[in-house]
Amino acid sequence: MPMNNTTVMTTNVEWWLILIDVLMIISTVSAVLLAIVFTIMVLMYRTCRTVSMMFSSNSCLAEILFGSTMANMAVFSFENDRQQKAYQDSLCTLRGYLGYVGCGLFFYSCALQTIYRYIVIVHPTRLSWQSARVQLIAISFMWLYCFLTMFPWLLTGDITYSVVDQICLVPLRLSVPIVYNMLVLYVIPMSMIIIIYMKLVHHMHKISTRATSAKTVFQIRRHFIVVCRIVIIVVILLILSIPYTVFNFMSFFTKPPKYHLRIAILVLDISQPLTMVIIFVLSQPVMDIIKKWRLLPMNTIHPTIT
Repeated sequence: MPMNNTTVMTTNVEWWLILIDVLMIISTVSAVLLAIVFTIMVLMYRTCRTVSMMFSSNSCLAEILFGSTMANMAVFSFENDRQQKAYQDSLCTLRGYLGYVGCGLFFYSCALQTIYRYIVIVHPTRLSWQSARVQLIAISFMWLYCFLTMFPWLLTGDITYSVVDQICLVPLRLSVPIVYNMLVLYVIPMSMIIIIYMKLVHHMHKISTRATSAKTVFQIRRHFIVVCRIVIIVVILLILSIPYTVFNFMSFFTKPPKYHLRIAILVLDISQPLTMVIIFVLSQPVMDIIKKWRLLPMNTIHPTIT
């Protein structure tokens, strides 16, 4: 039900919806805090200032934008639910736009990491393609692309306020914006990752069947393991996105159940801190620093009192 930003309506809110709002706030805020900590660690320690860690930091910056937007959405829903009202503020449409942008940024950051590993493994002699400058240009283009591809929804009015779900997004139904978002945000980056992963598997098979130095094989396998880790993150995100995908396809044929957007967004919000924990665990330089921090108290020499 569309509303303008000057209309205020009273509404009956189920008590458990407020609990969902609180859970969404906790999940998104914790994810943003983890992303900020990761980014600060990369900036503070030289061992983290590598091209591969630059991609991980890019994913964290994407999470900061996406998580902050989703946290703002959750706070907005919480305030409306707490006051038993339906009200669209002036920033509602902008939050919906930034939510789509942040989601796209995270998936494309994973795709960009996969492309980089493909270049390192398959074209190791093309050092210019592997330089930090080239990768920084690619990252900048990715951000510009995500902002521009979602920009039409700010102008067309397709992002509308849902009274039931207390959120501003493109309504789930068979429409051009929904199909467009599925292609741009999910299908394209996921297809890139899957195709590159299959190509790397084929390349690994070729390498194993011909005479190659043990050092080269070790380096290739190390980079391939990183790609596998990226695929693991993407698979987890896709699994946690199943509710939204199911409701999306359901809307093509029938009306989705009540509170479908809240349920889908809740699962997506819960996935954010889980994803950040995985990024921490799979980033070896950061984990090495954390291990050093844990060992510091054990290695401290205490003075003897006589």
